[in-house]
Amino acid sequence: MVAISRLDLGYFTRPAEEWGGPHDRQEPTLGYLVRYGNGALLFDTGMGEGSPEADAHYRPVRRSLDVGPDDVDLVVNCHLHFDHIGGNQRFPGTPVLVQRTELATARAGGYTIDSLLPGVRYVELDGEYEIAPGVRIVPTPGHTEGHQSLFLDHGDRVTVLAGQAYDFAAEFGTPYRPWLDRLAELAAGRPARVLFAHDRDLWEGVLPPPR
Repeated sequence: MVAISRLDLGYFTRPAEEWGGPHDRQEPTLGYLVRYGNGALLFDTGMGEGSPEADAHYRPVRRSLDVGPDDVDLVVNCHLHFDHIGGNQRFPGTPVLVQRTELATARAGGYTIDSLLPGVRYVELDGEYEIAPGVRIVPTPGHTEGHQSLFLDHGDRVTVLAGQAYDFAAEFGTPYRPWLDRLAELAAGRPARVLFAHDRDLWEGVLPPPR
């Protein structure tokens, strides 16, 4: 049994020039609490503080993360930009699963709010990783080279926590990315729903067969 709870962690305003639109747009920041078997994990931890420049640029409105170290066994970050790792340091002894290439990029500087990186127990992954039966990390590069998503198998259907693999549900699958074939292979024709980090809408359907 896999259960998912969405966490509303606030929102930020993306300037028009950053996304190529006619106006600024507000985007939610969403995390997910996943319970499976005898375990639980947190997928993303909200917007971090420590950069007046980022705050001036994005004007974030943060909401508290009502999940603590006693509530979860693991943290999974889809990637390490500041708006996904803001609560990581609240879990100093909890393993935080991240792709090795993503952590190396973040530690090189100029990528995230650097003060958010220390004090976290990172577990570096190289590719897919099965956390528990029906709970699997799948690399989904594109937004960043080390981006990863979480594939959840409910038996008769599947859920993908896609993070920022695509910004919006309406964009899912366009442009095509090769890892879509792997998700389709894992789903094996079963109904799927895909949830995102910056969109409250979801994508539902059957993932197309691998190309």
